[in-house]
Amino acid sequence: MPTDSLFLNAVDRVTVAAGEVIYAEGDTGDHMYGIVDGGVALRKGRTVIAVLGPDDVFGERALIDHLPRNVTAVATRDTTLAEIDQRLFLFLVHESPTFALGIMGALASRLRAYDERVAETALGEAGAEPPHG
Repeated sequence: MPTDSLFLNAVDRVTVAAGEVIYAEGDTGDHMYGIVDGGVALRKGRTVIAVLGPDDVFGERALIDHLPRNVTAVATRDTTLAEIDQRLFLFLVHESPTFALGIMGALASRLRAYDERVAETALGEAGAEPPHG
């Protein structure tokens, strides 16, 4: 989701060093983040499930479902993040349909990639060939 116009002027920013954990699996989530500059890897255990860069968002699920974080987010290089709390998130969803659609798009994209990885793993374990076409 392109976030330049939304996050470049964000008041609440945090800078994290390469290798720093932004949040860990199991943490309570009270913010989501937009990457202004830098990069972030989302990890489940030792597996990197997504690598994100400028204009990407992450951490939004905790603001939607209010459950603990299900992945660990780690800065892959020195990174500047726009930090969005629940109040601002709800304001942006209410006031900007484009923001809401962008969040849904980010979630759908990560879910689709996850579904494809699971299917490839299942096919590999079953010794089956993927369908052609």
